[in-house]
Amino acid sequence: MRTIRPLLAAVVAALAFASALLFSAAPASAHDVAESTTPANGTSVTDVPASVSITFNNRPLAIGSGVTVTAGGENWADGPVEIIDNQAVQKLREGAPAGEYTVVWRVVSSDSHPIEGTFTFTATAGSTTTTSGSAAASPSASAPSASTPSAAVPTAGTAAPGTAAPGTGNSEPAADASQPFPWSIVGLAVVAVGLVIFLAVTARRKLAASNDADGDSPAE
Repeated sequence: MRTIRPLLAAVVAALAFASALLFSAAPASAHDVAESTTPANGTSVTDVPASVSITFNNRPLAIGSGVTVTAGGENWADGPVEIIDNQAVQKLREGAPAGEYTVVWRVVSSDSHPIEGTFTFTATAGSTTTTSGSAAASPSASAPSASTPSAAVPTAGTAAPGTAAPGTGNSEPAADASQPFPWSIVGLAVVAVGLVIFLAVTARRKLAASNDADGDSPAE
């Protein structure tokens, strides 16, 4: 019986280790998320801004990034995406018209996993100035977003933009079904479970051998 107790303690410890691995798998595989956009999702600005941007909780990678800014069936994005600190910034071409704009973005997060999303905004007046003039007008264009809380940034798997009022959406991003499965964690859990089974079988055999020995002992 003294031999069985250490084995049972080892089984309990192995089970606790396996449980800890499985419960820690989800946080370890979390990806970066978009925290806000400029202009804010669903808001209206006085005129077309010189650029749009998406702010993330971590600095995204520069490779594999792309942003389209569409209005009237035409993409008004000008040049490549610029990664500035934890923001992805996309400049707009001159002459962009008034109306509703749909921004579709895709970046590679700091863990090398691609993430994407979309948001909309409406410009009451078109862009009629040069690039430098547009840059000067940018603060006035982004002023409404300073007084209006940023809406939850839609990501892959969320409802289409405009289905909820700005600021009323859930700030938690939807689960990304394409994220890589943590096979390394699963492998460690399998090893731990295998150890549990091995210890349990060993304990059972030792218990059976101990019972047989007691049965074969001559009675006093």
